[in-house]
This record gives sequence, C-alpha cells and structure tokens, in this order.
Amino acid sequence: MNAADLPPVAPHALRTALGRFATGVTIVSCRAADGACVGLTANSFNALSLEPPLVLWSLRRSSPNLAAFRAAPAFAVNVLAESQVELSRRFASPVADKFAEGAWAAGLSGAPLLAGCAAVFECERVSDQEAGDHVLFIGRVLGVAESPVAPLVFQAGHYRLLGDIL
Repeated sequence: MNAADLPPVAPHALRTALGRFATGVTIVSCRAADGACVGLTANSFNALSLEPPLVLWSLRRSSPNLAAFRAAPAFAVNVLAESQVELSRRFASPVADKFAEGAWAAGLSGAPLLAGCAAVFECERVSDQEAGDHVLFIGRVLGVAESPVAPLVFQAGHYRLLGDIL
C-alpha cells in the first residue's frame, strides 16, 4: 500500500496517542540578542548522539520565542525535578517575567541555568530546521550537570511522579 493512499491521521488522534508516551519536562533557555533571558517549558527533548555529544528539541513555528532561539548561538536544557512543577507551569504560561522565580545563573555561554534540576545540558546550537509545524533544534553538548533527584514526568496531559517497579 502506498502512503499517499492512506487517510491522514487526525491531529487530535495523533496528540492523544503521543500523550501515552511519558516524557521528562524541561525548561529550555537562551540569552536573546538584547541580553534578555528567554525560556519555555518543553517535553520534546531527546538524546541524538554520544559521539559527538548531540541533543535535540523542537519548538512550534508559531512560538513568540522562535526568533530568539534561532538567533542565539547557545541554549540550555534544564531537566526539571519533581519539586519544580510550578516552574514548569510558569514557563508554559504567558507571564511576563518568567525568570523572577527559581534560582538562575548564567552558564558558560550565558544561557540561564536553573539550580536544583535533575540535569542540565549546556549546548552550542548546531542547527535548526523546519519540520512540519515545528522547528527542530540540534545542540552540541558543551557541559552537563546532574543531581540525584527524581525528575518531573509528563504523560497523557498530566504531571506524574516517577516510581520504582517492585
């Protein structure tokens, strides 16, 4: 069967099925050309390569933050801990000064790094390319930090706690 002969997958059905896949929750951040901190909540973060060390994440093409991330030479991926659920909500909202909450510091490239995260990846932007209604960002990992705290998890439209299987 040819893929062109198949009916298109309805966006709602695709979103619901994708929601069955549990993901971590991140705040991706960068420094805009004017020096302002820019950040947003994303769960589209993935490992891409160990040699060289590459990660990827995606952003909606309609995002008001797209231009800042495309212009920034670097970004940070802050993998949130369970205790940081309110920061996740804050960075997913239209609140004006998102960085007024949380303990933030400038990383190697100037991108904002959040204290208390499960992990932080400081990245040089290698590429960005349009893919459907999103832009895919690939970054070379320049530095990492991790902490033995439980990560925040998102699945089926809800935040979840990670538990051990007995």
